[in-house]
Amino acid sequence: MSDDERYIRPASAESRGEAPGRGRLEGRRILIVGGGQRVLDPDTDPIGNGRAMSLLFAREGAHVAVADRNLDSALETVDLIAAEGGRAFAIEADISEPEDITGMVDEATGTLGGLDGLVLNVGIGLGGLGLEGVSPDSWDKTLAVNLRGPVLICQAALPLLDDGSSIVLISSIAGIIAGSRLPAYDTSKAALAALMRHVAMEGAPRGIRANIVAPGLVDTPLGRTTTAGRPSRGRTRTPFGRQATAWEIAYAALFFTSDESVYVTAQVLAVDSGLTGIS
Repeated sequence: MSDDERYIRPASAESRGEAPGRGRLEGRRILIVGGGQRVLDPDTDPIGNGRAMSLLFAREGAHVAVADRNLDSALETVDLIAAEGGRAFAIEADISEPEDITGMVDEATGTLGGLDGLVLNVGIGLGGLGLEGVSPDSWDKTLAVNLRGPVLICQAALPLLDDGSSIVLISSIAGIIAGSRLPAYDTSKAALAALMRHVAMEGAPRGIRANIVAPGLVDTPLGRTTTAGRPSRGRTRTPFGRQATAWEIAYAALFFTSDESVYVTAQVLAVDSGLTGIS
């Protein structure tokens, strides 16, 4: 099949973020870590994963704590939620700093009056390409955010979460297949699955579930920034002929957060149009 004939999966209303809320998280109190977004070009930037999840969860009835190391970006997300009639507030936190994590979880729990949902949308990729591009500093900084941060957040939040709560970790298919060419990033995302399974094990006696959403290629400001530094990313052929939207990642996280997945825990869901399964 030529490029001109190649199938391109049409975007649905959900793909475009235009579908109405359906009350799937009514009354829920959810902390979304990484709910702001990077700015590449404010005139053309698509929505990022964290902002899409924050908006979607609020549309579905949740009261959302939007945490981000960039407070202005978190506040922009909160303003967008408020403009739609939703409820949200911002928290400034850098999860590479352990004391910020404790403060973030305590503030979210106190302001929300409890916590029954947690989404960790964090991740950085540092260093040069390949093993030769790894330095001790870039390795340590990557794992401090991508792995130590989630460990400490789960450690702080698990005792405070209501029974039956849901934890969703946003990972990457880089934790499943090689591809990013950033060894520290790939390693941290692969290890995140082991952490998720452990959290699911500890949470199971209280009905607390933990799952991973592993996005493939997604058209976000961060994705475009990555493509600018590694153009081959933009040329990757996907089975559905296009990259995902952040809203499509958000709906996967919504499934894991809602009671529709009440009997699902310790699982990894790749949202990648089949890159890890059939390509």
